[in-house]
Amino acid sequence: MTTAADPGATPTTERAPAPDLARGGMLLLIALANVHTYLYAQGAGVRSYPGDLDGPDRVVVLVQMLLVDGRAYPLFALLFGYGVTQLAWRRAALGLPAQAVIGLVRRRGLVMIGIGFAHGVLLFSGDIVGAYGLVAVALATALVTGSDRTLLVTTGAGIVVGGLLSLLSGLPIPEEVADARSVAVPDVLGALAFRGIEWVLNGLLVQAVAVVGMVALGAWAGRRRLLDDPAAHRVLLTRVAVAGVALAVLLGLPFALAASGLGPEQGVGLQVAGAGLHTVGGFAGGAGLAAAFGLLTLRGSGPVSAALVACGRRSLSCYLAQSVAFVALLPAWTLGLGARIGVAEAALVAVGVWLVVLLVAVASERAGLRGPAETLLQRLVYGARR
Repeated sequence: MTTAADPGATPTTERAPAPDLARGGMLLLIALANVHTYLYAQGAGVRSYPGDLDGPDRVVVLVQMLLVDGRAYPLFALLFGYGVTQLAWRRAALGLPAQAVIGLVRRRGLVMIGIGFAHGVLLFSGDIVGAYGLVAVALATALVTGSDRTLLVTTGAGIVVGGLLSLLSGLPIPEEVADARSVAVPDVLGALAFRGIEWVLNGLLVQAVAVVGMVALGAWAGRRRLLDDPAAHRVLLTRVAVAGVALAVLLGLPFALAASGLGPEQGVGLQVAGAGLHTVGGFAGGAGLAAAFGLLTLRGSGPVSAALVACGRRSLSCYLAQSVAFVALLPAWTLGLGARIGVAEAALVAVGVWLVVLLVAVASERAGLRGPAETLLQRLVYGARR
């Protein structure tokens, strides 16, 4: 009996628009979530924010803590798990055996770890690509052939462990530790070595543990094709969107007030508890944002939606491009703007970079070009294809 050949990456014309639209919008949130981590020499605050905040900076921190920080990456993780299920469904329809699909998911995960290593060491130690790759390698069997019960138990366990792990982020950070980061190192080679250590300890291992639950939840949602056919699941998506975003705001408020300095001073115990609630709210917010983006596709395809879809189809390339832009501007070993601008200005930088990347994605879509990182990933995973 012959086995069907692997079809390779899904052609863009056959991709469901909702997941890609969500990825495109998600990249703006990720840009906002990442950019403040490039700021340095401005005191030690909560979740890598500067400790010295003025009025506009405090408002931006409050809004980002409620809707962006700890919400963008859970959304990213959910969409990654959803994509694994789409990959598995497509191959199952062609008759590929489950073990072949599991092997493909693991191979893809290993390639992602390699890409994450290069990104983390060369550009941004908070890289998430390697963490998702590690989760794919570890959970390939569960994501492809595990029962719904297995996925939901993994989701619950991941949320509990992620919430407990996040309690550490509520502890105060000494000034000397806050400035002992790769972005503050003016020497190119010294910063390179520092980033390697940061990526292994934080960007890879910690983030992999933190996103396991949302990856499993994304695979569960993918089996129900909630974003492939949002019209058929409008009621459920509406409920998830409203409840998820509301929980993100409500559970995130205590920690957001601590980070922004807009609320009363909190003791260490309250900040630690707030950190845990913030993270659990972020898991709910990630699901809520995914549902909201799914509902957005029901409004029809306009220029904004088309641009977001184009960006989402090249999400890996766009994610890496944002890091290139931030690195060119902010660390001490390049232009060093991270020591001279505040959180509000950094947020404007993030929006500007995302808009430029979005325009490049639209131009690439019109020219029929895949993203360079997607092309590399496809070649390394599937081999050269005619």
